[in-house]
Amino acid sequence: MEEKYYPTIGLEIHAELKTSTKMFCGCKNDPDEEKPNVNICPVCMAHPGTLPVINKKAIENVIRVGLALGGDIADFTEFDRKNYFYPDIPKGYQISQYKYPIVLGGHLANFDITRVHLEEDTANNKHDRGNFSLIDFNRAGVPLMELVTEPHTFKNAEDAAKSASNFAKELQLILWYLEVSEANMEKGEMRVEANISVSKDQNELGTKVEVKNLNSFKSVEKAIKFELERMLELSENGKSSEIVQETRGWDEEKQKTFSQRKKESSQDYRYFPEPDLPKMKLHEIFDLKEMRGKLPELPEAKRARYRKDFGIKDEDIESYINDRELGKWFEEVAKKLSNKDSIKILSNYITSDYLGLKRTNLDLRCPSAESFAELVNLVSESKISSRVAKDILAMIVLKDESPLKIAIDMNLLQISDEKILKPIIQEIINANPKVVADYKSGQQSSIMSLVGQIMKETNGSANPEKTKQILQDMLK
Repeated sequence: MEEKYYPTIGLEIHAELKTSTKMFCGCKNDPDEEKPNVNICPVCMAHPGTLPVINKKAIENVIRVGLALGGDIADFTEFDRKNYFYPDIPKGYQISQYKYPIVLGGHLANFDITRVHLEEDTANNKHDRGNFSLIDFNRAGVPLMELVTEPHTFKNAEDAAKSASNFAKELQLILWYLEVSEANMEKGEMRVEANISVSKDQNELGTKVEVKNLNSFKSVEKAIKFELERMLELSENGKSSEIVQETRGWDEEKQKTFSQRKKESSQDYRYFPEPDLPKMKLHEIFDLKEMRGKLPELPEAKRARYRKDFGIKDEDIESYINDRELGKWFEEVAKKLSNKDSIKILSNYITSDYLGLKRTNLDLRCPSAESFAELVNLVSESKISSRVAKDILAMIVLKDESPLKIAIDMNLLQISDEKILKPIIQEIINANPKVVADYKSGQQSSIMSLVGQIMKETNGSANPEKTKQILQDMLK
């Protein structure tokens, strides 16, 4: 992208909250329900005369998100009616929040946050039925958190797309850590919408296009990049008038965005306060100080602690951040090790070898912390080789046993005793006169051929460093 144009991105992310019941009625909130239209009642189906009741747990969940993001929790808040007609809105309006959201401000992953508010989800349209569509109202009325970011300007389309995808990933992690949402994008529990524009003036926004319902991080990145490049091409060719404020979708098959409808403004929704629900004074209802104190360690804080306390690679840290159970197990084993070098060995075996085994057998369980620490200590103390350690690891993930006992029973302890190694080394020297001659003539790398044969002769038990040292001494 030429520098005279600046891409700007703002994000709107919806996440279904994990509660027992829906937002304004007692129907079960069950995203895994397969039968259509079973978790419904007169309230969420908008029968005449029914009245909504606020789900306090949903309010609490949004407050916790706001605290985790460093936002300000509103004292006064209320719900509003957002009026529009669509088949998946049984009331003809959606109960949402407009002027007084629960959370204002905050920051996450390069984006400043405008607001976080609460509303009810819509029903689910099924469009794969030939010439007609069906509607499943199980989702109608499920608590839905909406987060809106401030627009952020980037240097180019690629940076903008990657930053947006990274923000969505970080938010998903926070929702997981707070245990307020499963945020499974494939199931529609978290949906990303991007407001996109390009402008010649870094301090002004261009015409905004909204790309809706992006259901994977790859789709977020690809759709934003495509749309920015489309807008840039139009602008550079003098066709900026063809960029109109509209809603666009993402065609995964064609890998391009497409126009859906002209974008509505807030006036089109005719917001007004919901008359059937009370106003709320959140600072009186909730103890915010206590709630802040009960927040879990969040991903960024955990990253910083892992770097400081363990000194492991960033890519290893991300494995533990994204899999909290794996991270918990890593820490349990690390507590039993004496130094950072051993912890680095541990982390390498977990992320390379254990996870490699796990990919081939999802039923594998982590060995006990005691067994894994014992295995790492055997390597650190040069009692077994790295190759042997990998073999023992493959055994203890199937049956949790003492690695030391396995090494002893299978004669796998590493041999470092010169009295044992020298006769074996001499046999290999005698059997390979040409390789010895090559080494003595200056081909230093040929010594590794001899080391390999010794390792084979000892079934991998010879200490390779000690073996190489003795070889060099004997070949002088």
